[in-house]
Amino acid sequence: MTNKSVIQTENAPQAIGTYSQAVKAGDTVYLSGQIPLVPETMEVVAGDFAAKTRQVFENLKAVCEAAGGELKDIVKLNIYMTDLENFATVNEIMATYFEEPYPARAAVGVSALPKGVPVEMEAVMVLT
Repeated sequence: MTNKSVIQTENAPQAIGTYSQAVKAGDTVYLSGQIPLVPETMEVVAGDFAAKTRQVFENLKAVCEAAGGELKDIVKLNIYMTDLENFATVNEIMATYFEEPYPARAAVGVSALPKGVPVEMEAVMVLT
């Protein structure tokens, strides 16, 4: 595919495996999962679940911007949580980052995530 390019920014955590922060194919950008790492330190942000969720959204925002878009351009968001009791907190925080129309979304309970974090998110963004 000749119209495929890798998106990379220092404003989001660097990939810690064999993947890219995002890949752009045509006008669609596929954002890899983001966990609550602080880009400058590559350490998990201190604080409660809400602080960790905000950091994940900030990381997604940075990758969106590096690709030439914004969070509002996300059309699909997948959220993975180790405790679905935190679902209401995710909704509250998400409402501060997104306005209607909201992206399509899945929220999935998982047994574990990288570095023992409680939340990870991945997304698909379409640039206009």
